[in-house]
Amino acid sequence: MANVVGGFLMSHDPLVFINPRKVDSSVVLAAYETVLERVRQLDATTAVIIGADHYILFGPNCLPQMAIGIGDVQGPIDPLPGVERGDIRGNPSLAQHIMRVGHEEGFDWAAAKSMNVDHSVGIPVRRSLPSDGSVATIPVYLAAGVQPLIRTQRAYDLGGSIRRAIEAYPGDERVVVIGSGGLSHWVGLPQMGRINKAFDKLILDAVERGEPEALINLTDDYILEHGGNGAMEIRQLLCAMGAVRGAGKVIAYEPWDGGVTGLGFAELCVAS
Repeated sequence: MANVVGGFLMSHDPLVFINPRKVDSSVVLAAYETVLERVRQLDATTAVIIGADHYILFGPNCLPQMAIGIGDVQGPIDPLPGVERGDIRGNPSLAQHIMRVGHEEGFDWAAAKSMNVDHSVGIPVRRSLPSDGSVATIPVYLAAGVQPLIRTQRAYDLGGSIRRAIEAYPGDERVVVIGSGGLSHWVGLPQMGRINKAFDKLILDAVERGEPEALINLTDDYILEHGGNGAMEIRQLLCAMGAVRGAGKVIAYEPWDGGVTGLGFAELCVAS
């Protein structure tokens, strides 16, 4: 029998690894290590990692609302200092099952039989999963970076479908779900580099209260004004919250001035 045994939310700013200004990043790197240790303690066998395309995997020829890797997985496609690249162990059987259940429930998954993931999935894999490949990866991508975006309610509901699929899977799997997305950040805009700690607190407080509705009810206009276009990535957080369904506990928050985003990490408690 398969079960969701844990969940995590994390940021994925590649500048943490490039670090051009040599700003202390120890708090952030320690947070990735904390998640890694918890994944080990939970005896996880597979991680569903929910990221957002940064116009790297997909482009104007195809912008899926939701995509899942059901075959070979590699990455990250974008080179980052100290972040290993190459083959990533996948779980095609469970991934295809999640896709089929989603289709039956009305979630129109796009499927990739080969996927070279970007940093939104690659950083969690390389920093917060065991390096020996003992935990398989199922990559999921949501439309959270380039219009048209998936609706926040739809992202949350998709998380519920992922959980139902896992619980209906006949194999013996212990699954963690990771929502990988930034908090406040403005990408390619005049405000780039600004971090809104008040907005970040609003997001993390809702996570700790276990209130996804507080995030679903934020309009995109509000998010853009207070959190920037990069904060549209709360969709990945909501998808993970929909799969895990419990309140969270913040592991770390760092308004890191070596990068361009508020960096937040939390563990989600699994609700029955």
